[in-house]
Amino acid sequence: MRAAVSPMLVRLARERATGVLVRDHGALYLADGEVVHAESPEAPGLDVLLTVNGRLRPDSWADAVAQAGSRREVARFLVDSGQMAGGELEICHLGALFDAAYFALSPGSGPTRFRYGVVHWIGRIRPVPTGVVEREAQRRSRLLDAVWPYPMVDTAPVERRAHPAGRSVSPRRRSLLDLADGVRTPAAIARALGRPAFNTLLEIRRLAAEGLVETPAEPTVPAVTDAPAETDVAEPPSVLDSALLRRLRDALEETL
Repeated sequence: MRAAVSPMLVRLARERATGVLVRDHGALYLADGEVVHAESPEAPGLDVLLTVNGRLRPDSWADAVAQAGSRREVARFLVDSGQMAGGELEICHLGALFDAAYFALSPGSGPTRFRYGVVHWIGRIRPVPTGVVEREAQRRSRLLDAVWPYPMVDTAPVERRAHPAGRSVSPRRRSLLDLADGVRTPAAIARALGRPAFNTLLEIRRLAAEGLVETPAEPTVPAVTDAPAETDVAEPPSVLDSALLRRLRDALEETL
């Protein structure tokens, strides 16, 4: 699954549009032309990432949605109620945003639609320029291919292979391999473990490269080709400060 530049997203950024861009593999929510939230069926949502690992109780999350969802201020409620610090929530949300955006920007065969005026109930936390989101999605594509250039691993059920008895496996890898039952896909494993989907894909590709999980055979049907990038359209400049990006990178790398 390779992320591609979306000409429509570039145009919406120029328009400073507000609404939701719906694509085959997910959706990007924009406010004034910047990405404020992303969702994908391939990536665990912020609720899963916070509750599965015990950062928030499921009933606390449900209460926040019930109390502030209609006002589209769930994020503010979590901070104002003292359940999360503002900086912590910002980092967690950025991680979930980039995670889902990677899948939302992957090529698809269906139509791309934009619904003006739609606002997500989580509320605005930290807007991200569209150019930053697209470049990060492309960087992740290149990283996966550098580890093991077999994208079919990303969507097929993960099947564990036998490995030498004397070979040690870290506890983090062990928990992933325990779920590699030939039925669960990487997305299902990520949800079960409460981990970002991209981090899970990256680890599964590493395991495939090392022969610890199976690499599926090449598909016989033609794959969807990448959408051509428009070279005459300039991307919006990045305004995210480098310190925040380093904090996000460090936080994500701690989970690898």
